[in-house]
Amino acid sequence: MGTSPPYTRLVENFWLAFGLTLLAGLCTGIGGLISVVPRRASGAFLSVSLGFSAGVMLYVSFMEIMPKALDSLTAANGPAAGPWAAGAAFFAGILLIGVIDRLVPEQINPHEPGLVHDPAAAVKRRRMMKTGTVTAVAIGVHNFPEGFATFIAGLTDLQVALPVALAIALHNIPEGVAVAVPIREASGSRRKAVRWSFLSGLAEPAGALIGFALLMPFMNDFTLGLTFALVAGIMVFISLDELLPTAREYGKHHLAMYGLVAGMAVMAVSLLLFATL
Repeated sequence: MGTSPPYTRLVENFWLAFGLTLLAGLCTGIGGLISVVPRRASGAFLSVSLGFSAGVMLYVSFMEIMPKALDSLTAANGPAAGPWAAGAAFFAGILLIGVIDRLVPEQINPHEPGLVHDPAAAVKRRRMMKTGTVTAVAIGVHNFPEGFATFIAGLTDLQVALPVALAIALHNIPEGVAVAVPIREASGSRRKAVRWSFLSGLAEPAGALIGFALLMPFMNDFTLGLTFALVAGIMVFISLDELLPTAREYGKHHLAMYGLVAGMAVMAVSLLLFATL
């Protein structure tokens, strides 16, 4: 008995949708590769890069993720309760990552051969490793629903899926920078920095597969909105508590601010390009 045409189309769309999601997710690795091109990271480079990372995360949190959360929660709870739910989930994300930040041990960075045995430098390295690790986790959580959304769009409508995948790929590149820069500075390893940036991007194809298998029956506007608002809160906390203070420590205040504005501008352009496709 032959395979029916609808089943054949479904199988073809599955792999196409998954391929788009995988490629978009792996663009975080491109950001990681870009961030490790300089053989030695100067203080100015670190200040600009970390400020850039903060700009990316702040802009995407307030201009993309929170509006999505507000739309979803308003659709689920109505125009009166929706904004309250979005605000509560946003601050719940800040509270969650704040508690995690307090519980993370200071000595999370193992001894790396070849690094200078300077107590002050060791403290900075531990902070940078914690920043990079938490950033990778937060971006991974952020990428998880993005991967699910890209995959579902690919299954249903390729004309919708292509611009969605392109926009996500564009803003995954600076997100890869956000992960790789602090990890490279903390560990002294380019390879480790790039590996972490790729791993954070793999949350997108994971989100596609796990979401398709498990979450489809339970996914609704309310749960999606809560997820987005929580992630926005997490990313804002990381930007203000870790990335910006560390950026200012490694260079002049203005360099960190230039990086911040540049990160916001890159994210703005990527979102505007997506809106015009």
